[in-house]
Amino acid sequence: MEEKEVLLTKEGFEKLEQELEYLRTTKRTEIAERIKVALGFGDLSENSEYDEAKNAQADNENKIVELENKVRYAKIIDESEIDTKTVQVGNTVKMLDMEFNEEVMYTVVGSTEVDLAQNKISNESPIGMAIMGAKKNQVVEVQAPAGVIKYKILSITK
Repeated sequence: MEEKEVLLTKEGFEKLEQELEYLRTTKRTEIAERIKVALGFGDLSENSEYDEAKNAQADNENKIVELENKVRYAKIIDESEIDTKTVQVGNTVKMLDMEFNEEVMYTVVGSTEVDLAQNKISNESPIGMAIMGAKKNQVVEVQAPAGVIKYKILSITK
């Protein structure tokens, strides 16, 4: 199975590595302690604390494998290569929603760094795909479940 590269900013890559380190060390130790305590309760066939701890251990190990793969296939976006002529991963884009005459601003990031609370959208999302490669003043159409949404690109910044 061929893995696809994971686009990350330097900040996103560092966060990924920190989370991976936390899961490998602190979280593993906490779960091991929970298992040890649960074993002290005796009969494992009716020991919900033990079952919960073992499930947490499996979830943690799965998350570690997932993050290790993301780190392995990470492609860190070189900030110096980001220009503002066309929209690309790493850019912040101010757009005008032409239907509602409202300005919106998004930062385009790789799929692992999406944070809608901070208006960070994936380059693989419908809006992200529609604006990738677009230029200032260009009108783009986004295929959304509710229909086509038109945006005019107002500015592209780093």
